[in-house]
Amino acid sequence: MIYIDEKVFSVKDVSSVADVVQEALALKAAPYDNQDLGKHKTLGLVFLNPSLRTRLSTQKAAMNLGMNVMVMNMDKDGWALETQDGVVMNGSTVEHIREAAAVMGEYCDILGLRSFPKLKDREEDYSEDLFNKFIKYCGVPVVSLESATRHPLQSLTDIITITEHKKTAKPKVVLAWAPHVKALPQAVPNSFAEWMCKAQEEGLVEFTIAQPMGYELSKDFTKGATISTNLNESLKDADFVYVKNWSSYQEYGEVYTVDEDWMMDNEKLSLTNDAKVMHCLPVRRDLELSSEILDGPNSLVIKEASNRVWAAQVVLKRMLEDLV
Repeated sequence: MIYIDEKVFSVKDVSSVADVVQEALALKAAPYDNQDLGKHKTLGLVFLNPSLRTRLSTQKAAMNLGMNVMVMNMDKDGWALETQDGVVMNGSTVEHIREAAAVMGEYCDILGLRSFPKLKDREEDYSEDLFNKFIKYCGVPVVSLESATRHPLQSLTDIITITEHKKTAKPKVVLAWAPHVKALPQAVPNSFAEWMCKAQEEGLVEFTIAQPMGYELSKDFTKGATISTNLNESLKDADFVYVKNWSSYQEYGEVYTVDEDWMMDNEKLSLTNDAKVMHCLPVRRDLELSSEILDGPNSLVIKEASNRVWAAQVVLKRMLEDLV
């Protein structure tokens, strides 16, 4: 694995998708074989936003590797952070990121960081200012537990899950936009698209994105993908359907009214090649994805969530190997 500025942030930090997937599956078969790597090493998990699967799976992965784990909920337990330089801190912020990140680096050998975008200013969110400052000041390797633009551990999980359950050498994978009650970030679909495009380059999948007009993702993440505004047509011959909502990238954070029915149900599933259906969770039942699919034989959401451990573990293993 290639580390850029001592971070694990995107598919660009992986030289081969196929290789990292096979390594993850080997760890799944023998999860405790590398405990000496993590002995006397500490992973710090820093959350500025809620987490269930990312938090628990990364903790379990670290413990499988023999690591100690410390969790910091900055949004609840930490001081309000100032991230800008040259600011007189006479307002609501209590601690500067320079000191906070540096101190965390003193306590930990690797840091994991999770932070969601505000969806107000695209330039600010897509600059990944918070992540870059943590990387700059903490002095230790950093792994993304989700950022404004990407969720790499989730996307690695997804390609692991597809590899385990595929019935053909090069399955057709469809990323399908779904309705939601509020504006959601582009991080998961960006990351999924980026990993699938890389997997497509390696001959592992055939990749299509289906979304309504106005919901196009940044082209930086979708190069090589087939992009369509016709869900039913896109579902034809699909082997996997990855369901996810996201807000507009062009009109940043906006949510448009969509006349067509974009929720996946068994009727739409019948258009596919008996496709397996995936979602990163949490999912709003009968809004994003029908209960009949979630409770039916085509759902992979629980197996997908289970594989979060092995995605985290392979990344942490490679990071620990670089520390030796």
